[in-house]
Parts: sequence; C-alpha cells; structure tokens
Amino acid sequence: MILGGTHQDAGGTPAGKRSTLDALFRRAALRGVSAIALADPPNRESVTGTTPRQLTYAQADRAITAFATQLRELGLQTDTVVALQLPNTVDSVIALLGVIRAGMIAAPLPLLWRKRDIVSALRPLGAKALITSSLIGSVAHAEIAMQAAAELFSVRYVCAFGSDLPDGVVSLDGIFTSAAATAAQTPTRDGDAADHVAVITFEETADGIRAVARSQRQLIAGGLGPFQESGAVLNGKLLSTIPLSSFAGLSLTLIPWLLGGGSLTLHHAFDPQAFAAQAREHEGGTVVLPGPALQALSKANARCRPASIIALWRAPDRLVNEQKWTGAVKLIDVASFGETGLIVAARGEDQLPKPLPIGAIGDGVETFRSTSGTLMVRGAMVPAAAFPPGVEANGTQHFAVDDQGFTDTGYSCRIENGTVVLVSPPAGVTSIGGYRLHQASFDAAVAAIDAGATIVALPDAVLGQKLAGSASDGNAMAAQMQAAGLNALVAGAFAPRAQATA
Repeated sequence: MILGGTHQDAGGTPAGKRSTLDALFRRAALRGVSAIALADPPNRESVTGTTPRQLTYAQADRAITAFATQLRELGLQTDTVVALQLPNTVDSVIALLGVIRAGMIAAPLPLLWRKRDIVSALRPLGAKALITSSLIGSVAHAEIAMQAAAELFSVRYVCAFGSDLPDGVVSLDGIFTSAAATAAQTPTRDGDAADHVAVITFEETADGIRAVARSQRQLIAGGLGPFQESGAVLNGKLLSTIPLSSFAGLSLTLIPWLLGGGSLTLHHAFDPQAFAAQAREHEGGTVVLPGPALQALSKANARCRPASIIALWRAPDRLVNEQKWTGAVKLIDVASFGETGLIVAARGEDQLPKPLPIGAIGDGVETFRSTSGTLMVRGAMVPAAAFPPGVEANGTQHFAVDDQGFTDTGYSCRIENGTVVLVSPPAGVTSIGGYRLHQASFDAAVAAIDAGATIVALPDAVLGQKLAGSASDGNAMAAQMQAAGLNALVAGAFAPRAQATA
C-alpha cells in the first residue's frame, strides 16, 4: 500500500496524503513495468466499434505521456479545462491521467448528456478542448461534441478516439502507438501540487447544473476509505463497473487502483455475461459495482470469488432497507451523496447495512444534522468552494457550508438512537441510477416542444426512479428532443421500449 498508515513526513502529515495522482501512477509503474495495468471490457467492440486494449504499466505510461504531449502541442496551457466524455474503457483512464500530467484540469462529463447539458456545464468553465469517442454504443458522440463546440466560443479543439471521425476532429488513437521515451513532467506550480484543482465533476441541483472542483488531495481522500475497507492488497486485481464521470467513479475506480498499483479491469454499463466472465478472472481481488446489481450478479451465476465487493448506492436513503447479504465475500457499502461525498461501511456480522452514525465516521468524515433537518458532512474529501472562482452568488454553483465547515447534502434526515435516518433525497431533483436531473428543466423542455405532452418520475426498484413520457406521437417527440440535444434519459422516456439506461 502506497499510503502508509503510520508513516509521516516531518510536518506530521501522512506522506501519501501529499501525493499527486501522477506520482502514485509513476510509483506503481516503477514496481511493475511489465505488469498489466489496464484492461478493457471484453465486449468493447460492441461499445466503441474497436478492439479491446490491454496495457502494461510501461505501455500505459507511454500513452499518458503521448496524450499529455498532444494536448501541449495543440497549444493548450497549464490549468486549461479539458472536458472528457468517454465510456468505461482504457481510453478514459489514459485521457484523465494525461490531462493531469499535462498540468491541466479534467472535466469528465456524464455519458447520457447531449448538446444542451454539455453546453450548459462547460460554458462557465471556459473549457478549451472536448475529448470523446467516435461512437459509444449506437450514438455518434464525436458528432455531438462538434455540435456542442459550435455553441461554445471557448472550445478550440474536439479530439476523439476511434475511426471515421468528422472533419475537424483530432484523432487520438496514435497515442497508443507512440514510441515516446521521455517522461513528461507535470508543470511546476506555486504551493503544494496536491492542493491544486485536478478534476471537475458535475451534478444537477434544484437550481441547475453545478460544477464541483476537487484537488488531488481531496480525490485521494475519497478513495482511501473504500481502498482500506476492502482490504485490498498491493498489486491486487480490481474490476470496476463505475465510470470516471463522477466523484464516486473516481473514488471507487481510479484512486483504489492507483493506491494499490495492481491491474484495473473495466466494465462498461452492465452486461451480465461479460461481467461474469470478467469476475471469474478476479479471484482474490476487488469488484466494484452498483449496489442494485448485486442481485443481477447472483442471478448471472458468475462464480465470482473476489476477496471483497464494493457496492455503490446512489440512493443512500434506500440502503437501510436492503436485504441481508448472503454471499461468502466481504461486502462494503458505499453511500453516495451526489458529488458532495461518500460514506463507507463494511457489513457487520449480521450482514445487514450498518446504520449511518451521527458524528465522526472512519477516516476524518463527520456527519451532522442541520437546524433545517438536512444531513451535513465534513471531511477531507468534501468540497466547499464554488468553481470557477467568483461565482458564489450564482445559485447553481453555491455550496451550503456552515461556519463549522459542514456541507449540506440536501438529504432530509432525523436522528434515532444516535444514528441518522435519511427521510428524503434533495428536493427538485429526479435521481435515475447515477444521474440527477433538474425536474423543472426537463418539464419546461417537454412543454416547449409539445404543450400536450407529459413526463413524470416513477419509482424504480433498480434505478431509484425512472421517467415515463406521454405524447400523441412518442417516436416523433423523442426525435425532436434528441434533435434539441436533450439528455438521453429524457428523450428516451417517450420512445416505446426505450433502452436508454443510467
């Protein structure tokens, strides 16, 4: 384990907590140059139309350097915001680490976002590049990126992995064949590099899209708890279904891999057969998946024998009602409060989810109930400032932070027997799997296209909620919404037997 539990520097700070993501990767690469670092889903061809990749640490290091070099050669400067909309493949990891190695800021975007959300999220950030894939499933994401860039004055380059790219899109596939031998050095900044903004993620609130910026120190703090609770070993195996487009994805996929320095195998969406084949190869390792997929994993008869399973619960208010875990594998629950933070707890002897305590939890996380009855959290991973700087007055960018440094999650709660009982999720937001949607926005978008159409959020056993739309011509309505660049979940609500999922 790279982050020693007792080793401290002269200032009394655990040495690993001052690390950067690039430093963690380089340390892992030094230990195992020829070891497998990253592996694609075996069904990648059905996702992107390209063959699966498997990279050693030496190959991954060269690709990261080549990616960083290409960004610099495009004329992009230190602290430039670079947006990424990529599937859960090797490309996404290389791109994110390449942006950071180049001294820039990565802004991963949710996959189901289309032109409208992309433009709304990136316009305040002044993003200068947008990285995507030619295809993700049946969707031409490079085309969508070009449409978004046409409305964003700041975006100078659209780059993409894959073939048959539209005119004007810069190809990135050459980074995997680059013979670059010189390791790129991340530009020097004033102060501790670990405290600089490294990644921006996004979430929808009752006021619209909010950009959430985190330093490398905060990102490492977010991944440290899941890594330690899982009992992951140095150079171990990690299989993750959670993409890097959220704080949860970064904390459960990227950071544990960097801390352990083993192999990271990626799984896109949830394909039971492909996942079962991958899981069989991860005996003794760690598997990361959405909590509702635990039952699907059982039904798939995966014969999975990892050392531990990390289950991500995007609807933490429902976790308390989850079933007793009957598997022989150690199960760790991770309650996600959007982009605010995570709370990690392994199942106890009764194999039921642990109640959420009030006060100190684990490694520096604290909970508190506000006077208005909402859950507040404080800790090294929790963001407190708006991004970009100077937009605190904008409601979509505001964090509700009290004078003790606690940040409001928006979840209503009550206290019973010294534990927190979550009552309801944040108001004004529909939560579908890993996505939050601003209800007023999609209601207005539907009304603008067809005043007679309706869209409602319904409970869903797996996703938490789902959208159902009604219009005189559902297919035509879905097509108009797609043409308007609306989120695929909203447009898909009107298409019969829609297949858009979170």
